[in-house]
Parts: sequence; structure tokens; C-alpha cells
Amino acid sequence: MVEESRWGILYCPRNGIKSKRKRWERLQQELDVRGVHYDMVQSENTDSVERLVAMLIRNGYKTIVVVGGDSALNDAVNCLMREESDVRRQVKLGVVPNGTLNDFARFWGFEPDNDAQTVEWLSKGRTRMVDLGCVRYTDKHQQQQHRYFLNCLNIGTTADIMNLRRQTRRILWSRTLSFIVSIILKIFHRKDYKMRLCVNHEVIDRRVMTVCVGNARGYGQTPSAVPYSGMLDLTVVYDPKLFQLFSGLWLLISGRFLNHRSVHPFRTRHLVVEEARHALVGIDGRLMTTPVGSYSITVEPEAINFMIPD
Repeated sequence: MVEESRWGILYCPRNGIKSKRKRWERLQQELDVRGVHYDMVQSENTDSVERLVAMLIRNGYKTIVVVGGDSALNDAVNCLMREESDVRRQVKLGVVPNGTLNDFARFWGFEPDNDAQTVEWLSKGRTRMVDLGCVRYTDKHQQQQHRYFLNCLNIGTTADIMNLRRQTRRILWSRTLSFIVSIILKIFHRKDYKMRLCVNHEVIDRRVMTVCVGNARGYGQTPSAVPYSGMLDLTVVYDPKLFQLFSGLWLLISGRFLNHRSVHPFRTRHLVVEEARHALVGIDGRLMTTPVGSYSITVEPEAINFMIPD
């Protein structure tokens, strides 16, 4: 077992980045300057994150810091949630943003290009119990599954966009540019989906372009959501006209997405998706196995200890 103050750091290099060693060396310098005691393990691929987090937990690390993006955090959270509650409550989870998508880190003010500030904040050890969203569904093998999320779950067009964004980010490098290009590509290949949603005793039964269930800001689609309210924010976007899509893009970038006439917001603890034909599902920026049949989305209040700025 390790001393309680020692960090277990999981370094998740970004795909396609040649200077992976230099990125770690910059972070290592900030850790050493502040006298942080740590052990580092590096993920080989996305499939190894949960295995490595489980290893750190078994070896007694009480502070686990993920150097990665939303998807790596998602894997870490889902691993942590498999532990008994008394074990889970002793672990502090932190993040140094280093992914293609870093929306949950940005919610707290952690920036990918400011390691000094991030390490300074994390070294003070301040934590907050945060909520998680949880989707429960049946997979193609008729097995009951569930998956937790920190940031958001998307159904429909936005799930397509987030998948495209990951691919274009590797080419364009710019976070904003890759997002805009992905949206433009989907605008000219857009489609809507037949959905039936049950939320707050209301039934939405119509064709829908995209749905976002946000535990946090949801890449701008649930800008009022906070991961400590015990509630989930929901936005349902009906199929807008072409010119409305461009105005919606501007409102999304400027943080006023809820002002768009095609956006219908809700706040809830429980959503049932009874039907969403052929609609892809993305969770924390990564496509997940599309559920078979109906599925439900709920909130798990105060589920994990998350390290936040001072």
C-alpha cells in the first residue's frame, strides 16, 4: 500500500500527437516544483483506462488524477462506480485536461494550456461531491447494461457531430475550428429521428433532430446545468430550417443556445426514451453501443469526490 498523500496519475496521451513525451515532461516539471509525490502509469489505448484505474484503486491510491479528456474521465468514473461506496468515498478523482474534448474540465476552469494553474489547484486537495448521470439499457445481446456520465449524453445529430469532431480535431488541431467544421458537415447531411420521450409526466412524440441530457454544460447545449444540483438538464431540438441552423450555431458558440426557437429545455431526474429509431448515442463525447429498445436516464446525486479549483 502507498502513503495516503501520494497521487496515482494516469497519463492518457492524445492520439496523433507526436510530442507525447514533451507533454508529460512539462507536466512533470510542474508536479516536481510543487513537491507532489506521485506514481505515473500510461494508458496504451482507450481500453486500458478502466483496467489501470482499477489497479490504482487496488494498490491503495486515494488521489487519482487522469491526464486526459472527457472520454478518459468517463472510463475512470465507470471503473470507480464499480467499487463499494465506502471505497469510492475515500478516493479523490482529479483531471489535467489533455484530451480531444475537455468540456468537464473547462466547466471548473481547468485549461489544457495552463498546467501550472491546474497543478496548483489540485495540490490544495479541495474536493466536492458531484452528481453523475446514468443510462440503463439493453444491448444487442439482450443483456442489461448501464453506463455513467459526468458531462452529457447525446442522442441523434449531436452524437454524430461529436464523433466527427474527434476525427476532424486530429486533422485541424483547433478545438473550435474542428467543432464548426463538424457542424457544417452535418448541416448539409442532417436528418431527424422519430422519437418518443417521457419526461416529467410529459410525452414528446415527434421527429427530433437531437437530444442532450446534461449533468454539466453538455458542449454548450445545457449551459445552465451544474453537476451538484441533483437534477439533469435536457434540451430537445426539433428540426429547424436551414437558416435557423446557422443562427443556432452562433447561439451555441456564444452560450445562448437555450434562446433558439427550436430548442426546448427541461429539468428532470428521470427520462425514458421509449423510441429513438436509428439515432446514435454519444456519452461524454464518445459513441456508445446503441441501445436496443427503450432505455432510461437518471441522476445519481453526490456519487464521487471530484477535485476542484481552490
